[in-house]
Amino acid sequence: MGRPHGLDGSFFVEQASDDPERFAVGAVVYVDSERAEVVVSKRGSGGRPVIRLDREAPRGADLAVPREALPPTVEGEYYAFQLVGLEVEEEGGRMLGRVAQVAPGVANDVLELDSGLALPLVEACVREVDLEHGRIVIAAGFAEPQLP
Repeated sequence: MGRPHGLDGSFFVEQASDDPERFAVGAVVYVDSERAEVVVSKRGSGGRPVIRLDREAPRGADLAVPREALPPTVEGEYYAFQLVGLEVEEEGGRMLGRVAQVAPGVANDVLELDSGLALPLVEACVREVDLEHGRIVIAAGFAEPQLP
């Protein structure tokens, strides 16, 4: 959630979905992954949606939609939440850790591992994503210590 807009509890949605229906009146969203809220009004301002929910939500809260409302992905595409928790191994079998989060980056997203490694989410690095077996295989050389 972004900064407030007006006095009626409306607020800007930061980093909003490209789907204009995601925040349409009547849409259900989750606030900080906990409780469902319903969008009761929507308008735009400066190219960003401005919405009001049926209940007050804390500023800075994360908004999410129900997983069943997400469109299916095509082969080779994944939602960030699908990658969290997957084991990451280097080609050759060396275990590097588990994905703790997928962080947005300037040029590309970054896989942040529980071992402290940060790996670019780019084709040159990520060789395979296997959701069924819970693992990601990365190319050799990306997990080497960085020199100062």
